[in-house]
Amino acid sequence: MIHNLQGIHETVDYKADTQICLYYNEEAENYPPHWHPSFEVIMPVINDYRVVCGHNDYHIKEGEILVICPCMLHELFAPATGERIIFQPGLSHIKLKELDLITPLLSPAILVTKEEYPQIYEHIHRLMLEIKDEYMNFTTYSELSIIAKFLEILVDIGRNHKAFHQQDGDCDIHHQKEYMEKFLFITDYISNHFSENLTLEEVASLAGYSKYHFARLFKQYTNSSFYKFLNQKRIEYAKSLLLDPELAVTEVATQSGFSSLSAFLRMFKQLNLCTPTEFRNMYDSQFQKTPASGKK
Repeated sequence: MIHNLQGIHETVDYKADTQICLYYNEEAENYPPHWHPSFEVIMPVINDYRVVCGHNDYHIKEGEILVICPCMLHELFAPATGERIIFQPGLSHIKLKELDLITPLLSPAILVTKEEYPQIYEHIHRLMLEIKDEYMNFTTYSELSIIAKFLEILVDIGRNHKAFHQQDGDCDIHHQKEYMEKFLFITDYISNHFSENLTLEEVASLAGYSKYHFARLFKQYTNSSFYKFLNQKRIEYAKSLLLDPELAVTEVATQSGFSSLSAFLRMFKQLNLCTPTEFRNMYDSQFQKTPASGKK
């Protein structure tokens, strides 16, 4: 079982004085729907594995790597026999604008396979084995090494996406550098102002583009529409607010930046497959409040 699960909220059991956790999991045990603020990376070593995340059902073969974004509700299904690496790195203490740019590329999760990502698969697979070895033989600078290797995985994914999603006319180095700087600024701005009444026109003007050109570039660089990106930020924040039972759902909606309760309810269910009240009830459920033995 998961170490610390209150309803559907997992408090990750990080190694003491670190922001990293890794299990070499051999249990023939399923894990119920849960979420946490850290990334989660799963790589089967022997036999396959299955993960349901968001609206997607991932069947992970041996050696393939699934990277799950923070705050995504997911459920794990184990075969009768098998082994897999389950790695949970927390990056909340690392303030990098590029993390806000790459997260929507992965959302809700990305499955790195040899067939779909031939340019980066071998490198990411090797990095995962190095992360496991570093964690199992933990010593001075191991946390730094592990976080550096995970960031390298994110870099591989981000650069691979950029290489395959450039559009005609936007491919020269000058424009790529200009656009990247703009969108690092914009995603950081949205992360700091998502609770305000932001509009496509306003943010496009801030970036210095027409709303049509901005919308096209935003999709290219984040793999998400402007409003989807904005609402994901709001819903991510709303989840943390819903953990407070004293806060009314209407207040959660307002504090998260939604102009109406109906818009909040609709978007929350679309992204989480449940209503805010159902989400809160799952968190408050007494069924799984007792700490258990962990993902190992």
